[in-house]
Amino acid sequence: MLDVTQLTRRFGDLVAVDELSFSVPAGQITGFIGGNGAGKTTTMRMIMGLLRPDSGQISWQGEPITNAVRQTFGYMPEERGLYPKEPVLPQLVYLARLRGAGRKAAEDEASTLLETFGLADRGTQLLEKLSLGNQQRVQIAASVMHHPQALILDEPFSGLDPEAVDSLAGLLAQHTASGTPLLFSSHQLDLVERLCDSLVILSHGQVVASGTRDDLASRAESHYRLVTGGDPQWIRGARGVEILEISGHTALLRFDSGQARTQLMASVLERDELIELARVQPSLAEIYREVTK
Repeated sequence: MLDVTQLTRRFGDLVAVDELSFSVPAGQITGFIGGNGAGKTTTMRMIMGLLRPDSGQISWQGEPITNAVRQTFGYMPEERGLYPKEPVLPQLVYLARLRGAGRKAAEDEASTLLETFGLADRGTQLLEKLSLGNQQRVQIAASVMHHPQALILDEPFSGLDPEAVDSLAGLLAQHTASGTPLLFSSHQLDLVERLCDSLVILSHGQVVASGTRDDLASRAESHYRLVTGGDPQWIRGARGVEILEISGHTALLRFDSGQARTQLMASVLERDELIELARVQPSLAEIYREVTK
């Protein structure tokens, strides 16, 4: 378990991270989402010891984190940090050996990871000769080479094609299945929704919502899908009803009360055919927009 408690970091008059608290449970993928400048990267850098917090605490297994513990973490920064003029395979081996791996084990692990990402034939190439997407794959491989106790990944899916996304998703699932806590940030909310066990949503350096996808959906404003036999345009102006979208015979609605919903149902039955009125599960994008507005 990785715990962040009342973490604060200022840059001059700017409070980039403001008494931030959340947990990354063992064996779970926690999505870390927020707009540009929300404090995600600053928080990850503090977890990894690259920035010193002004106040607050970071704990691992209930104890204050140490640099020795951080050495066992896998970290992928948003900016690529590998050697562009070095061959891919030797530098992966070198990075793994810095973490204490033997040469043979490091070579085997690096070869396996390159094969996983479809780069088995690129090991002797200079990193800078690869496409940006393939460089991203190598960066991901470097972050997991030493079988880390925890993973902190900043925008790991950036620039990856669908095949690489699936490969990375499978790789992350293997690590969490063995109990590794994983925190990753992404602006790709469809991927976050697909992969994450829990979510932490930031705005202006503060947590504005957290929990499982279902937890957050249950707290969001309810939307309803209405399907009628005719054109539902006449609903415009109905008391207590906000129309979010109308397409054909279907309207997406928000009610300000249960009474407004009941009254609209009665009106539809009086003048039209009611085919469906059902609560719609909000998407993560809708939840995000609601809690950060």
